[in-house]
Amino acid sequence: MMNTGRYGQYGGIYVPETLMPALVQLEREFLKFKTDEENNFYYRELLANYAGRPTPIYYAANLSKNWGNSIYLKREDLVHGGAHKTNNAIGQALLAKVMGKTRIIAETGAGQHGVACAMAGALFGLKTEIYMGEIDILRQNMNVQRMELMGAKVHAVKTGSRTLKDAINEALRDWIKNVEHTHYLLGTAAGPHPFPSIVKFFQQVIGEEARAQVLLKNKILPDYVIACVGGGSNAIGMFSAFLDDRQVKLVGVEAGGEGLDSSKHGAVLNKGTVGCLHGMKSKVLQNEDGQIQEAHSISAGLDYPSVGPEHVYLQEIGRVEYTAITDKEAVQTYYELAQSEGIIPALESSHALAYAKHLCEQNKNISVLINLSGRGDKDLAEVEKYGQSL
Repeated sequence: MMNTGRYGQYGGIYVPETLMPALVQLEREFLKFKTDEENNFYYRELLANYAGRPTPIYYAANLSKNWGNSIYLKREDLVHGGAHKTNNAIGQALLAKVMGKTRIIAETGAGQHGVACAMAGALFGLKTEIYMGEIDILRQNMNVQRMELMGAKVHAVKTGSRTLKDAINEALRDWIKNVEHTHYLLGTAAGPHPFPSIVKFFQQVIGEEARAQVLLKNKILPDYVIACVGGGSNAIGMFSAFLDDRQVKLVGVEAGGEGLDSSKHGAVLNKGTVGCLHGMKSKVLQNEDGQIQEAHSISAGLDYPSVGPEHVYLQEIGRVEYTAITDKEAVQTYYELAQSEGIIPALESSHALAYAKHLCEQNKNISVLINLSGRGDKDLAEVEKYGQSL
């Protein structure tokens, strides 16, 4: 009997019957994979020797001086490919290979998951096709070039909002037609069970490393752990190791877009209501009739009108606080980290940094650990364009 994958009332499996056999197989093979010593050893070896793990904890001395508190960065921007997405892509591609699949498909917003899948496809000899919204292709063209260079085919999605939501829709349609030989390598901790559990399993290495590293460095845990939240994979990976440490405050930072008073935002946990999208029960940006509303963010990776179900549960039980940062605040912190530390953060990560700055303005003698989920080279053109519009 298949697990329903519930986090309180959230999660579950809300898909067409044609996908159920694929999800049953995926859960069965994933549960075997989790306990298989040989596969897990190979995965960890790839994380070390291909992806470059462990990534360091960096004490940002200049930022700490400027903000008046101790700021630490978990450097996921240093993972091969430029973001945390590589952890999950390698794991799921290996799982697909074990399952006998010959093709992987994926959705991508900012392009980092697409790049990670292209890398993994090349590594394991899997045919790779990526669905990406037409708008995201325009604002993240460098990542499209990287995907194609590694042999992946990129499909421009021209329906709906032409962003991440619609890329997921097209990938699901493809999977329904080709389940026999294709694995859908979902990039975030969302979607129907068992995807949230799978992605968390492959991303929990972030939190495991970070907790051990900060204890080794400081002998105590940080006061705050902060991560950006779109679908929620980097955040759930980081938070997973600290959930039982009740003295550590966990904060997820969403895309506030032009501000929460505006209709143009992506703050699902702050403004969404309970609904179903992409095979799961979660919070969703929707109108009174249940029609999905578009999410808005300067950051393509946070431009999603729902969120992983475990995040909604963690919000409901009060273990994680979720807040939002505007485009303007994120861009300002993007520049600030680059100019104070010589590190260019992804716009996604810049949201977490911006909230940390607000926190430091209100508190003294605190230590803050921020998940720097990716590097920001991909965002240079978008940031420049945003600056010209001000």
